[in-house]
Amino acid sequence: MSVLPAHKSHPRIWENFRYVYPVLSRRSHGISVGLNVNPDKACNFDCIYCQVDRTVPALVTKFDLAIAESELRNILTVDFSKHAPFDTVPKDKLRLNDIALSGDAEPTTLPEFSKTIEMIARVKPPGCKIVLITDAGGLDRADVKKGLGIMDLNDGEVWGKLDAGTEDYFRQVNRTAIPFARILKNLAATARERPVIIQSLFLKIHGRGPSHDEITAYCQRLKEIANIRLVQVYTLARPAMTVVDGMPAAQFVSALSDAEVDAIAGRVRREAGVPAESFYGG
Repeated sequence: MSVLPAHKSHPRIWENFRYVYPVLSRRSHGISVGLNVNPDKACNFDCIYCQVDRTVPALVTKFDLAIAESELRNILTVDFSKHAPFDTVPKDKLRLNDIALSGDAEPTTLPEFSKTIEMIARVKPPGCKIVLITDAGGLDRADVKKGLGIMDLNDGEVWGKLDAGTEDYFRQVNRTAIPFARILKNLAATARERPVIIQSLFLKIHGRGPSHDEITAYCQRLKEIANIRLVQVYTLARPAMTVVDGMPAAQFVSALSDAEVDAIAGRVRREAGVPAESFYGG
């Protein structure tokens, strides 16, 4: 999918709001209203490609559900075509697609997860999805499972991250203490209850993309998860903000070419037997 200028700008700030912000999302095929439930930027992953700047202190360090609800109700009345950068976007791409738990870290770490899902379900307009964008590390939490049940009754979708097929590559890219086996187990268990969408970002590290064998292993992991509705294969569209061993990751990570993204998506369709979409770099 091609990249519009508005696709390249995903600030998590809208006017004077603390938690709620709109983005033009390629993967949502329209407007996605984000709910930043982790404004403190504290994440259980430290992905090499992360676009959250953790060198700048967070202005807000606590999530307030009541304020978030007020902001969400407010933003759902906005005509985005009258606001930059959306005023340059074709009107047919400004459809409100979803309200997404996303933002500056991992939403399943939120203590009030199920209460937040209840609030979104109560406030959202008919036909608008609830999307959980997750690294899958907390999908086994009891309160998260309760929230997923509420999502199932309210046009909910789980978009789970899977950027690797092997433990070693997982460690290199996602940089977390959570075992790869737990991520795979959580994704498979969640998929047994409802179809999931898998989001996979692949990139070049020091000029080299994932190996052929790594993608082979990745496709096997997809087959093991099963009940996957779609795989979104994408690459860097905005600069990485992570610092690795004192070096900005932006100095040594880069986007795959369009052809390389398409090649991985093609292998997903052939080897894992699931639908796949390609999303290209900036």
